[in-house]
Amino acid sequence: MLTAHQILELTEARREIDLLRRQLQDRGTFGELVGNSEAMRQVYALIEQVAPSSPSVLITGESGTGKELVARTIHKLSPRKERPFVAINCSAIPETLMESELFGHEKGAFTGAASRRQGCFELADTGTLLLDEIAEMPPLLQAKLLRVIEERQVRRLGGKQEISIDVHLLAATNRDPEEAVHKGTLRRDLLYRLNVIRIHVPSLRDRKEDLPLLAQHLVTQLAEKHGRPACFLSPAALSALQFHAWPGNVRELRNVIERAVIICSGEQVERHHFAPYPIEQRERLRQEDTISFPVGAPLEEVERLMILRTLDKTNNNKTRAAELLGISLKTLHNKLNLYRERGQMDSAES
Repeated sequence: MLTAHQILELTEARREIDLLRRQLQDRGTFGELVGNSEAMRQVYALIEQVAPSSPSVLITGESGTGKELVARTIHKLSPRKERPFVAINCSAIPETLMESELFGHEKGAFTGAASRRQGCFELADTGTLLLDEIAEMPPLLQAKLLRVIEERQVRRLGGKQEISIDVHLLAATNRDPEEAVHKGTLRRDLLYRLNVIRIHVPSLRDRKEDLPLLAQHLVTQLAEKHGRPACFLSPAALSALQFHAWPGNVRELRNVIERAVIICSGEQVERHHFAPYPIEQRERLRQEDTISFPVGAPLEEVERLMILRTLDKTNNNKTRAAELLGISLKTLHNKLNLYRERGQMDSAES
């Protein structure tokens, strides 16, 4: 039977979820997560389902997709939101220190252990613990972790006493979990314990329809952070972003926009502020035979990109490009001169 305090916490968590649902409908955001695509809506739905309770959750996805942000959102929407949230990156800690980081140690447990130290499980007690890059954890330590998960007790390194812990355990990996099991880097029984609920965070290239909303959100956020005047993206800048492959996902997009916001002296971020990324875009376009545009793209911008795309395909042979486009060479030169005057071409295209 739930206590009055637990009922109050669940009620508050549900109220927070209702608030985020309205926020999603109005602004296309879900807490700190941004996107209104079907792929992201599936992520939000799973977050809503797991947040009120405490099942183990495995969060998968490529590097830079926002797996830790998903974990923090689960914590924020849970009855544990006022309790600690602790995240540890299993690939960033030396193997010799990993056990101490997780489980803690007693004074004198090893050379350099000058005092007792709590591990991540104790620090996250009554709250949420995220084990990021779980497939990078040494196999021997995975066995000890499995015991802690099953018994809900932890023993510090060099200690004799079992300490009861209550944590909502989340794990994340940028690897395919089944492939990691097949290769022997992730224990199968540990995967079973962690994979009660799986949330896959899609790559940015698989939710390109979210890019305009996400990019504008980042411009606003980062301009405020750095005290810069940038307010929005020009159509040409947005088009340049939409053609990039984004192998680094949202993290890469954030880095590109942060640089652009810092060097932009006006209110509008332009395409040339993303250099050298337009060069990468141009090389990618040379390898493709088709070009697509988002619905509602300005016709003037569609024309500009089509002209530049055709020049790329003809290796800057303007006569051949004009023939393919069905326009005169003079018209092509006039268009290119106009783009140069507007700053819509970088030096490699001039």
